[in-house]
Amino acid sequence: MPALKAPRPLKPYARALRFGWKSFVRLFGARHPRSCTVCGHHGRFFSYGYPLVADVLCPGCLSLERHRLLALYLSENKVFAGQDVLHFAPEEGMTRIVKQQGPSKYTTCDLFASNVDLKINIEQIALPDESFDRILCLHVLEHVDDRKAMAEIYRVLKPGGIAIIMVPIEEGWDTTYENPAITSPAERLYHFGQEDHVRYFGRDLRDRLKAAGFSLGEYTAREPYVLNHGLKRGEKVFVCTKSA
Repeated sequence: MPALKAPRPLKPYARALRFGWKSFVRLFGARHPRSCTVCGHHGRFFSYGYPLVADVLCPGCLSLERHRLLALYLSENKVFAGQDVLHFAPEEGMTRIVKQQGPSKYTTCDLFASNVDLKINIEQIALPDESFDRILCLHVLEHVDDRKAMAEIYRVLKPGGIAIIMVPIEEGWDTTYENPAITSPAERLYHFGQEDHVRYFGRDLRDRLKAAGFSLGEYTAREPYVLNHGLKRGEKVFVCTKSA
């Protein structure tokens, strides 16, 4: 006669329900007023992302944490003023902020989007060497062969030029997590957090950027800006300079 199964303890269910309720209140019921550094909206931000995260999406301009951090950096550093700028995968709010700094020339590019100036594959940029003073590359390198893209960004920058780069990064990891065998959208969502991502960067992102030739500066999301503007704690803007 098979042994009777012991009844399942209720404690895990009780804890899950308790924290599930707290998450529900945070995601959908609470009011956490923030100020958007992109459009100036002040009020509650909405939940967004996978998994769902509270206080992420600005209802005024649809900016996310990375956009508001970059806008904060640019409010303190007029890096595009009077410069020849190339902007990969441009988004409306970021385009507006770059133009407000008064670049001498502003060129947008993407491989798939139709509302850009140039159709460009970042892994093989069909532009001459040393063409731009500044390059803006926001959450692109996790979609492509990042080493090829970094080398191409370095090539088309003028000596002394600067590339502003942001990516999803897990600072607790020594090395980047990537696996070329993971190809289906469902698997990529599970492993990398988005259907079209091919890696999740670790701290060795810095080594990859330096191997391409860049010297690095970093701008980090910190308090009180995290709470005031709905930023991701510790998120980085990487300021990558080509030697003169």
